[in-house]
Formats: sequence, structure tokens, C-alpha cells
Amino acid sequence: MAEPIKWRSKTILVKPEPLNAYGVDAVPTAAANAMLLTNVQLQPMEGQEVSRDLELPYLGAQEQVPVGLYSVLSGDFELVGSGTAGVAPAWGPLMRACGAAEVVTPATSVEYSPISDNIESCSVYIHIGPNRYIILGAQGTAEMTVGANGIPKCRVTITGLLTVPSAQSRPNPVLTAWKKPKVASKANTPTFTIGGLPFVLREFRLNLGNDVQPRMLIGSERIMIVDKDEQLSCTVEAVSMATYNPVAQAMSPAPSQAIVLQHDTVAGRIVKIEAGYAVQQRFGGPSENQKIEEWALGFKPLPSAGNDQWKVTLT
Repeated sequence: MAEPIKWRSKTILVKPEPLNAYGVDAVPTAAANAMLLTNVQLQPMEGQEVSRDLELPYLGAQEQVPVGLYSVLSGDFELVGSGTAGVAPAWGPLMRACGAAEVVTPATSVEYSPISDNIESCSVYIHIGPNRYIILGAQGTAEMTVGANGIPKCRVTITGLLTVPSAQSRPNPVLTAWKKPKVASKANTPTFTIGGLPFVLREFRLNLGNDVQPRMLIGSERIMIVDKDEQLSCTVEAVSMATYNPVAQAMSPAPSQAIVLQHDTVAGRIVKIEAGYAVQQRFGGPSENQKIEEWALGFKPLPSAGNDQWKVTLT
């Protein structure tokens, strides 16, 4: 009897597909395209079933035909720069497949910001033991989380076209491009501001809110980001209403304000997340943690000129 396949024996490879070659295997390699993810989930055969609904002279189950099939991969990557300013991080292909443009300024910065057109797709290889799953034409959505005393992470959910898995030799991934992260703390996360005001932060979340839909039609099958609905939330220590009034902010007709979070202080590793035009949503009320009042604040990052709801800058 063969040895059981260990779930943690995974290698995940992701490579962008050319814009003019959607769904064509970009053939990611273990040397250049290896991902380092945690909390991985794989749904290789999502879709629906169509019943034949045959009229028969006896009772019994009906045969069903699977249709509209696609695959979904989810996992977390650590939010840390490449280690060198102006060099894109290993997780860049995942952000690009989540509807973001990657702009590299050599020796200076790498910037990710939303785009509405010409969104890239990617080819994904998932090796689990001897078995290889391939997902093509994949696009997705993401949520970034920075919590006190935790590793800043981004959870991606990538949806793509189904292919039939097969048994293949497992590659040896090269993971040197992935840098060791630092936990979020006072020393390592020097900046968190709302409208220029510093707050003591427990948790920060930015959900890109991409609406990813399979379009399985005659003559065309593809996965598309068809809309976006970003959401930003944070849990902070309460302050005097004279300093910041969340009720007044939510009731004001157009009170957009910038929200800025910076993690790490070492060049090449710095990650800055910004929402330049965030509008506060209805205030849900205070809560208690360690007998200290805290506020859970929700915001809508809105576009101003367009495609500027949020920005992630690595320096």
C-alpha cells in the first residue's frame, strides 16, 4: 500500500499570463515563481450540476452532469518587501491577478494600486505530494490584515479555469526571494493615522472587495473581476470626542480623509498601505478590551480621480 500523501507537502507556483494570451499556460517554474503561503485551501472542481430529469417507469436518483466548472485556491502570504528597494516582491504576481498595477521605480519603490481595465490573469500550479493541479486564467481578490503582535498578512482567493489534475514529479521550489517578516508592534509599525491623527491600533483590515465571476459561455470561458467594492476597518483605542468624533464623521456629508499605515522601518522591507479618500461608515459603538474602551471603525475607500482608492508602496 502506498504511503499517505501529507497535506503540508505542497509546492505552489504562480506566473502572470500575457494580456493577449488569457488562459494559456504560462508554465510557472520552481526556480522563478514559487509562492510561500499559509492556510492554503484548494477547491479544484467548483461549479453546478444539471440533472437529466428523465421520465422513467421507476423511482430513483437522476444522473447529473457537472457544468460551469472552475477551481479556487486560497492562502495567506506575509506582507514584507523584497529586501531591496525598487525590486518587486515574490508575491507581486498574486497582487497583479487581484486587479492591481505593479509600478517599479528602480532602486526606489514598488507600488501597487487598483486598475479597472487590462487586469492580468495568472497560471497556477499546485503540487500536493505526487499530484499536480493546474489553474489557468486565474484572477482573484485579497484582504490585508495587520494585527498587534501578529505577522502582517494578505489573504488571496484566486479563481481560475479547471484543468484535469495528474500525477507529476514534485519540483524543488526556490524560496530565497521570500523574506522573514516582523510582527506588528510599536517598534515595527511606526505609523497609523486617520485624517493625520495618530491612533493606537489593535487591528487593521483592507479588503479589496473584487467581484470575481466565472463566465462560462458558448465560445468563451473565462474568470473576470467585474466590479470592486473596497472596505477598510480598524479597531483602535477610543479618544476624546474633541479629538475625533466618529458619529460626526459618519454624519458629515463628504468627510473623506486619508488613512495611512506603515509597517517596518528598514529600507527594502517597508510596506505602506494608504487609502487617500476614505469615508467613515456608521459608528457601531464602543467596546471593552482589557477594561479599556475601543472603537471598531469602518470606512469606504472611494476613488477620487479614479483607480486611487488604495495604494501599497514598498520602499
